[in-house]
Amino acid sequence: MTTLRPYQSDVVRDYHAAIDRGERRIILVCPTGGGKTVICASIIDRLVHSDINRSVLVLAHRREIINLTSRKLHAAGVPHGIIQAGFPTRPEERVQVASIQTLWTRAITIGSMNLPPADLLVVDECHHAPADTYRNIIKAYPGAVLLGLTATPCRGDGRGLGGIFQTMIETAQVADLITQGYLVGTRVYAPCDPDLRGVRTQSGDYIESELAKRMDRGNLIGDIVTHWHKYGERRKTVAFAVSVEHSIHIRDEFIKSGVRAEHIDGSTPKPERDATLARLESGQLDVVSNCMVLTEGWDMPDVGCCILARPTRKMGLYRQMVGRVLRPADAKTHAIVLDHSGAVFVHGFVEDPIEWTLDPDRGAESPVHRSRGEPGSRLIECKNWGVVRVAGEGCWHCGFLPQPAARQVTNLAMANLGSSTGPGDLTATFMIQPSERDGTLC
Repeated sequence: MTTLRPYQSDVVRDYHAAIDRGERRIILVCPTGGGKTVICASIIDRLVHSDINRSVLVLAHRREIINLTSRKLHAAGVPHGIIQAGFPTRPEERVQVASIQTLWTRAITIGSMNLPPADLLVVDECHHAPADTYRNIIKAYPGAVLLGLTATPCRGDGRGLGGIFQTMIETAQVADLITQGYLVGTRVYAPCDPDLRGVRTQSGDYIESELAKRMDRGNLIGDIVTHWHKYGERRKTVAFAVSVEHSIHIRDEFIKSGVRAEHIDGSTPKPERDATLARLESGQLDVVSNCMVLTEGWDMPDVGCCILARPTRKMGLYRQMVGRVLRPADAKTHAIVLDHSGAVFVHGFVEDPIEWTLDPDRGAESPVHRSRGEPGSRLIECKNWGVVRVAGEGCWHCGFLPQPAARQVTNLAMANLGSSTGPGDLTATFMIQPSERDGTLC
């Protein structure tokens, strides 16, 4: 049986209090690495063991999430079936973990099975819930309690999920979990903010084809590799690319520089993908470059460096990518983020607190980052470490805060004050301590 962390126990308590108040559409927000699947398993365990007539359906869109959910349910002692290609069916189990694609195909498209019963419908990574497939499955369970799980409760365009959920329960934020030792902080290196002028947007983010043309250039990819050799400490690394071709080019450039690197994408066969990640975990690889495969449902605490080569206007996607390297591991005191996308200037640090909202007409905000100006104009480079810090504040990592030298200013004033006989020369010299101006990153 898994022992919950204090903040996880608090969330379970808050969930049951919401149920007692009559809430039926609840979203649970927990940062990447905070253990939302453990929390969910605890909720399911209590439900099915308190009433033998209750049933649960968990929906997920990726094999990795389904496998993780299954492992956590096993750890909690909860028998369950899995509805996914390659798994035998166990319809007698009161808890079912289903691939949304498999369930839709079997129960809706071809009708080879009935939708399983559910008093509790769980949607993992529920920021995808606005998609039609999810919406139609949710409609099929009007009497069930709906529980959404996510680290980033917002649509692709950043707006809240209030059209689907009615109540939000939040765990501690990223900075709190770092302080408590459950996550590690970031050390961000951002050599430049890429020029994305002219790249159009659609559905809240850059159009991938246009973005790929802007980012998939030899000099930019070369800079990524050079930067990794300088700051990456040869840590196990995951790189996030714009497109499949971009990812392959990143891999190839790393290999040319003597780094053991491989690439995976959505079309990579599962055995091959698993083998690649196993080589990364064992230390046979240094870098795995990917295109939108490892943003969710993938855990490897030993990976300590993240390369952001994919600019995004989506704060949720940015935080999901960086979240992959925040889990603690032996001798891992911090995560390294090599930001070649300019995301830190647009969205701030992942340690910055976020005000999430359910309001479908508003977006989540980081008041701290907003106060820095647009876009992140107070984010500059620490002269000691090369990391990104906030102008006017000491570096998080070394405490460095430059003290600008005083400068002499000469002021010519009227010598014959109060007199009409004409001006004379009066020289006044004084010292000014200017505000910090040690340059921006780009």
